[in-house]
Amino acid sequence: MSFFPKIRLRKEVEDYLRNVYHNNELVAALGADEAERRFVRLQNHLSHPPSFTTVRVNTRLISVDNAKQLLREEIDKQFPGGIIPIHPHPQLSDLLLIPVIGPRRALKQHPVQVIVGAQCGSAVLRGAHVYSAGIMSASKWMKVGDKVSVFSDIEGQCKRGATEFDGAKVFVGNGISELSRSDIFCSNVPIKGKGIRMTEPLYLSPSFDNVLPEYIFLQNLPSAVVSHVLNPHPGERVLDMCAAPGGKTTHIASLMNDQGEVIAMDKIANKVEKIKQNASALQLSSIQTYCYNSTKAVNHNTSDCSQGPGPPFPPESFDHVLLDAPCSGMGQRPNMACALSLKELTSYQPLQRKLFSTAVSLLKPGGTLVYSTCTITLSENEEQVAWALKTFPCLQLQAQDPHIGGEGMLGAGLSPDELKLLQRFDPSLANLCYINDGTCDGTDRTPLANTDTIGFFIAKFVKTNS
Repeated sequence: MSFFPKIRLRKEVEDYLRNVYHNNELVAALGADEAERRFVRLQNHLSHPPSFTTVRVNTRLISVDNAKQLLREEIDKQFPGGIIPIHPHPQLSDLLLIPVIGPRRALKQHPVQVIVGAQCGSAVLRGAHVYSAGIMSASKWMKVGDKVSVFSDIEGQCKRGATEFDGAKVFVGNGISELSRSDIFCSNVPIKGKGIRMTEPLYLSPSFDNVLPEYIFLQNLPSAVVSHVLNPHPGERVLDMCAAPGGKTTHIASLMNDQGEVIAMDKIANKVEKIKQNASALQLSSIQTYCYNSTKAVNHNTSDCSQGPGPPFPPESFDHVLLDAPCSGMGQRPNMACALSLKELTSYQPLQRKLFSTAVSLLKPGGTLVYSTCTITLSENEEQVAWALKTFPCLQLQAQDPHIGGEGMLGAGLSPDELKLLQRFDPSLANLCYINDGTCDGTDRTPLANTDTIGFFIAKFVKTNS
């Protein structure tokens, strides 16, 4: 199978997601046929990358114009002739947009084949080369310098070291082998590094491996929007509760001009190290990292005089709190196959609520709390907002700036005014094209960067004194 029209899901998960898009409120507003069309579009778009790659510029060290010039030089090394343009984002001054060209359906496949894991295949669709650790199978005659066709094993059925694979696979492009089959599978000491240099990817998108690491950061558009919505200022104290790998953490510190205190927590040690690495690469010194379970981050013993600088923290000790919560990740793109069971998909809500309760406790009166996920379910998004407003009378929903996504989805009982304050990036709407005033122009042109993104959700609250 060369091209994959929609994401593969377990039937129970597909039925669950279909019900999300067929909830009573949404069907009453749109009609059952349009609700189904949106669900089908969602499935189709999730299996392919967004139409644009978003690059965040480290404006503390370089101007956007200079970064664009340097990036132009780097991209031209990969794709000579300026065939891939670079655009400034029209609303977010620290972002650059790079169109993703494809799928290129005329590519001819080669007899020598390489099978990679699903995660590696998704990375290739977004511009990555293939590294040896991601290779599951290779033709038995593959040698260095061969032209090869790369396929993604979307169901995880390929046995490592196999010479042939007839299972479900998706063509992701052609490349040149930089390692032989024996180098990858038969060496006593496995050879690490680049295994396949992609020369004809299914989607034309630059590789950003070690490209201007101190000046740019690769980040999905909605993830970059989050820090702007939080709107931190120099000198403030900000908590990023589930911070790894540090994209939003470093963005927050940059928006504060590296002045103030940014606390970044994650409970997995190697992920905390990744935050440190990213902060170091971007030359940010205001970030303090802690390997800690954020559900336990409040010190309710106010008489404890031994409280140190790290967690647990006293209540109401942060000006801003970002809770980019662990979630089902059903908005991530490209995602050609999802192995989540329904039990796994629906397991995140209780943890999100524990984290949210901690966030409210740690937030100062007058402070802002931003809650975000990279998923498209109601239970992890709008339903959590409805729960929060009922559970915490001290919280009020706030307007978001910038607000470049859609409004919240019907189905959780929120009012129309409340839904307008939420920001949902929904791939099911990705083939609607909008003109400058935000209205649909009815054409079928390439979607704009703000509409064809990963699935994402943002809610902003302020904590009142009551």
